[in-house]
Amino acid sequence: MNGRDLVRSIKTVGSAGAAQGLRSVRASWRMRRTDAAGLPPRGAERARVPGPVRDVEPGPGGGVVRFSRSELRITVTVNGAVFWGWDGTGPEPSYALAGRCPEPDPRAVLEPDKDGGWRVVAERATVVVSRHGAIEVRTPGGVTVRRDLPPRWWEPVGGGAARWMQRSEVPADARFFGLGGRASGPRLRNGTYRLWNTDPGRSFGPADDPLYITMPVQFVVSDAATHLAFHDTSWDGTVTLREGEEGAGSGHDRSGTCELRMSGGPLRCWVMVGTPARVLLAWASLTGAPALPPTWALGHHHARWGFGSEQEVRRIVAGYQERGLPLDAVHLDIDHYDEHQVFTVDQERFPKLPQLAEELRRDGIRLVSIVDPAVRAEPGNAVFGSGVAEDAFVRDASGRLVRGVAWPGEAVFPDFTHARVREWWGRLYEERLAQGFSGFWHDMNEPTSFAAFGESTLPRSARHQLDGQGGDHREAHNVYALCMARAGYEGVRELAPQERPFVFSRSGWAGMQRYGGTWSGDVATGWPGLRASLSLVMGLGLCGVPYSGPDVGGFDGSPSPELYLRWFQLGAYLPLFRTHASLRAGRREPWEFGPEVLEHARVALLERRRLLPYFVTLAHLARRTGAPYVRPLWWGAPEDRALRDCEDAFLLGDSLLVAPVLDPGADRRAVQLPRGRWYDTVTEQAYQGPGQVLVDAPLSRIPVLARAGAVLPVRGGDGGLELEVWAPARGRTGGGLVVPDVGDGWDEPGIERYVARWQGRRVVVEREGEDGVSAPPHPVRVRGVGER
Repeated sequence: MNGRDLVRSIKTVGSAGAAQGLRSVRASWRMRRTDAAGLPPRGAERARVPGPVRDVEPGPGGGVVRFSRSELRITVTVNGAVFWGWDGTGPEPSYALAGRCPEPDPRAVLEPDKDGGWRVVAERATVVVSRHGAIEVRTPGGVTVRRDLPPRWWEPVGGGAARWMQRSEVPADARFFGLGGRASGPRLRNGTYRLWNTDPGRSFGPADDPLYITMPVQFVVSDAATHLAFHDTSWDGTVTLREGEEGAGSGHDRSGTCELRMSGGPLRCWVMVGTPARVLLAWASLTGAPALPPTWALGHHHARWGFGSEQEVRRIVAGYQERGLPLDAVHLDIDHYDEHQVFTVDQERFPKLPQLAEELRRDGIRLVSIVDPAVRAEPGNAVFGSGVAEDAFVRDASGRLVRGVAWPGEAVFPDFTHARVREWWGRLYEERLAQGFSGFWHDMNEPTSFAAFGESTLPRSARHQLDGQGGDHREAHNVYALCMARAGYEGVRELAPQERPFVFSRSGWAGMQRYGGTWSGDVATGWPGLRASLSLVMGLGLCGVPYSGPDVGGFDGSPSPELYLRWFQLGAYLPLFRTHASLRAGRREPWEFGPEVLEHARVALLERRRLLPYFVTLAHLARRTGAPYVRPLWWGAPEDRALRDCEDAFLLGDSLLVAPVLDPGADRRAVQLPRGRWYDTVTEQAYQGPGQVLVDAPLSRIPVLARAGAVLPVRGGDGGLELEVWAPARGRTGGGLVVPDVGDGWDEPGIERYVARWQGRRVVVEREGEDGVSAPPHPVRVRGVGER
């Protein structure tokens, strides 16, 4: 590197100062030297395909099909999910699975098919294997929803991990979703998407990829059926998507295609077929039920990098209270640490943090702490010392500690893929709980190590325990944050068993919903960033992570009052509602944008508080069914192509349709309606779907419509639970589910079921139970009765 390159590299991390920049340059060279010594040269490779079928071995739920150069294991499980693995690979071990693999379906049998192939017929899908290794997944009616062509491997002649490629075809009308958190979504257009959790090092927009959470999870919607395909390998890879094209009646359709290329790891796949709700129910039964957030975490959060002191926190909280603005949580960023060292407190700026936490808690406000994985590698640092004693940190192939650069300076990183290390890390949260924190926000956990050039992560040759399997960072990188989330969640649950833990993470992988949720990273301030925020939340929900939300206002820069308000209004209807900004950005408090914005933001905050019982119900339903809070408009009708292509509105549960304003200067907007009657929740004007309508969207609010017949739990004027009922269309009935809030412990509430119907000229609401129907135990307010 010449002098000019050195200066340029230092400038890329200038926010941390010249000293940090020099450390980053040294770390970059150190990482290159480590990988040069620790990774074997790949050398010559040998290509391989399965070859023709030789024989089969039936087994529970399917069996094994042997080809001349590989073998394929197929299993249909009792939850309707289909598994297949090449080269004898089974479904375990897997970081995605929640415990053991589901039992095989005893009714599914491997049997001969035509042309020398084989098939497994199950209740929800049929799997057909050709004599050369192509795999088709068909609906019970025989329609193909996915066809995997025979895979290809490239194996190093001298031994080592084989890279592989899998090409797949889907129906011509299919649309792709998922792959984790993608800012360009929620519908994924033609292009290549990388599967490598990445800190872009700056605020991002729709064109940036990859980001913090990538998953090899495809959610594919077509007329024939919806299916989810999960390729269970954590190695670096790419997915190239191309939508199909219908032949306009000519019969010459061009199928949609997916090409998955992985640099290593097993070639194994899970597929679930059915309605969107059934698919995500099967996915949750496989990868784990979403963690249930405490009730306060469903309120409004305020975070800022740069609170600076206890006095500043009190000033901001007082600003909310004096203006009558609900506030449920305050997040402290790394500036409350002592020199950015994790599990410490700057005693000069926060001398009485437990007292502050107790004062806020009495006012119904919880403190949330940031937690980074990087530990300063310095004698005298208590966390470093205990980690060395525990042999907790990642080492290289020669046995030396892997050192990187993060906010505390030169740092080492725990190996969260080791059960003993997870237990050690989980015990460290006792210090956070003693300081009065109620929740934890994991950051920089891709993991990120600042680098002036190359990738900002650990060396690929760094060694990890991988829960007894052993391996390097090429395999551990994408599951690092997942394992950290597990360590934090299980540690807090052990230390404070009376309350449900609250953990959310910047990075993660398939199955991360078991330990909490995520926020949509450091999205760039601007109208494109606002649109990307919605894409990320919807995409993550379809990957099984229902609890997420963006940085309201964007992470960097100073949003205009209009942009801030529209972002704030959107955030009020997302699971995680959090204002947050960087150290160098403008303020994010509602009163900083003028009296008009303040009043409109107050309306949004009060409406979020009113809808809190509905969010509690959605959280419980997500845990029981895997269904996200935020759902695409096609959720209940995936065959409706107009809804399938709509990306600027969403369903909040089954009952509400939210149409955010995503463009500047708009005071009206078009809304694509699903089938049925829908009411504007402010004017109570009724609209009939399916079809597109034009609705008012003044600066004071965004359009929110309620489904006719919906029974919503809301907060009444006295603070108690009230049922808001939207009149069903004449001759039809409606209904809804309510899960009462039983606090932040582990009590299991029952589900209340309600039905709404016309009785003469009035709408009546009844509770359905095992003993028949009865009057609701809550006050009822009927709306929409003025419309016919």
